[in-house]
Amino acid sequence: MKKALFITILSLISCLAYAKGDLTRAQLVAKANGFVAAKNARQQPNSTRKDIEYFLSLLADEFVDEHVKYNFTYTSKAVLRDDMVAKLKDKVIHSHIEINNMMIGRNVVIIKMTESGKVKPTHLDKTIDYKTTNIVSLEFDSSGLITHIRRHHG
Repeated sequence: MKKALFITILSLISCLAYAKGDLTRAQLVAKANGFVAAKNARQQPNSTRKDIEYFLSLLADEFVDEHVKYNFTYTSKAVLRDDMVAKLKDKVIHSHIEINNMMIGRNVVIIKMTESGKVKPTHLDKTIDYKTTNIVSLEFDSSGLITHIRRHHG
């Protein structure tokens, strides 16, 4: 038990010392998994504003959220929040994200993921089933917040 506690404390100190510069591979993997989990949590039948706020908390104050295929970019948390809150009105039957692969670089993670779900948007009269593979790159600052998201939709 003492050995495990010692290792935990040593790891924590190491992480805190390292956080001033580049994030470690383990930190980047954890951040990427956290991003995917937060993205998935805000797309569920029981999603709330709390899920949206948690997702937004992963972003730096100055960030870019770029949807490459659609030539659309968010740079404002207020605008992104408003659009996410509006989507809470959609009827989500189910939504799931599975990570297929990750590539780790210097303060960047590239995620290949499969997103699937069934949803009835408020602006349509029909339900949409979808399953698509997307690639997302996440760039992080030295404190671990996301500064740039590039979404390459399938």
